[in-house]
Amino acid sequence: MMRTGIVAAVLFVLAHFAMLIGVTTPEKFYFDEVHYVPAARQMLEPVMPEPKLNPMHPPLAKQIIALSIHSFGDGPLGWRYPGVLFGSLAIVAVYLCGLALFAAQGPAIAASLLAFFNQMLFVQSRIAMLDIFVLAFGLFAIAAFMHGFRRQRPHLWFALAGVGFGLSIGCKWSGLFALAVCIVIVALIRLMQSWRTQFADARPDDWYRPDLWPGFGRWQFAACFVLIPAAVYLATFIPLYGFSVREILEAQRRIFSDNTTTAIAGHTYMSSWPSWPFLVRPVWYLFDKIDDDRIAAMVFLGNPLILWPALIAVAICLRDWIVTRRVDAFLVLAFYFGPYLAWALLPRTLGFIYYYLPAATTASFALVYALKRGSMPGWLLWAYVAVGFAGFAAMLPISAAFIGTSMATFSRLMIFQNWI
Repeated sequence: MMRTGIVAAVLFVLAHFAMLIGVTTPEKFYFDEVHYVPAARQMLEPVMPEPKLNPMHPPLAKQIIALSIHSFGDGPLGWRYPGVLFGSLAIVAVYLCGLALFAAQGPAIAASLLAFFNQMLFVQSRIAMLDIFVLAFGLFAIAAFMHGFRRQRPHLWFALAGVGFGLSIGCKWSGLFALAVCIVIVALIRLMQSWRTQFADARPDDWYRPDLWPGFGRWQFAACFVLIPAAVYLATFIPLYGFSVREILEAQRRIFSDNTTTAIAGHTYMSSWPSWPFLVRPVWYLFDKIDDDRIAAMVFLGNPLILWPALIAVAICLRDWIVTRRVDAFLVLAFYFGPYLAWALLPRTLGFIYYYLPAATTASFALVYALKRGSMPGWLLWAYVAVGFAGFAAMLPISAAFIGTSMATFSRLMIFQNWI
């Protein structure tokens, strides 16, 4: 436990320091900060004015940004510091998930480094948007669920997962996707147990066992995955609406209405969900010309040296789950495909590659799984982490606006025309 705490603290400090450097550049709003920072400012008013800004998302992430503005001032640091903080916490959560999956420090640390180097988490941690908060709370919830999954009495772990999911959904409704994955997993296992399903060649590392969670009944299930998340979620509305049930319910109706329709007909950087794993269409958060040959740029794209090979790693996990029924492969697949494919079920047609952030982050587990399976040499995983770092470093000129870059470097990094 002591060693886990020390490693988690070191990962947090290193990630926090790296993400904080140059975070105040640019000193103006960029991309969707124009929506979320004014909404956070409004929450600092002595009396909440009407109409409420950005009512299409729950309030928790905006409340956290508001607290930061109150603490650090109404400027770039105040707007963006919460993203840095929660991005660093997300790295720690990836590490905790890795411990639950692989039961070893090395693979867990490697997973957290790959999640950092995939570029997406780094970029999203340096902008005042909501997605990094959803991710961080969701990853802690997933870590709790994974730690409880193999225990005979998972009650406390599953309850903690419920709290994390409630906080994640309180930032943005997309936090529901990972919660839905947990509900489906538990319901499926209970259904198979009710059918008295058994594997003829049962193994200790099977994803399903007929004796799993003997004391975890329907009421505990409802409490951990319905009542606790709902209570935590609804509590995030109390600072805005007090205990007015009517106003809180009206807020839910408005969120549902706004998120199941397309607010605008199209967007320059919109893309469809099948294209996200292949990094077909990035989102340019910032592209400012500094002088004749210098630009300040920030693109949400993803590190191709990590996210393209991750697709092969996911396929390996799928093969192993089908052939050997391994529980670690099963959990990796569940939390990769669940938050990703959920977007295919929504009627909303407007999509962006940053919706792929949760799946791209959990893809690091698939990479670690693939590189440590069987007789793979131990050094191979760390060599790949070094490759991932090289790709991350190469992309820094278009990942961090304070660095700046030349048009020649920009042109070299833009391998495909549709990346521009």
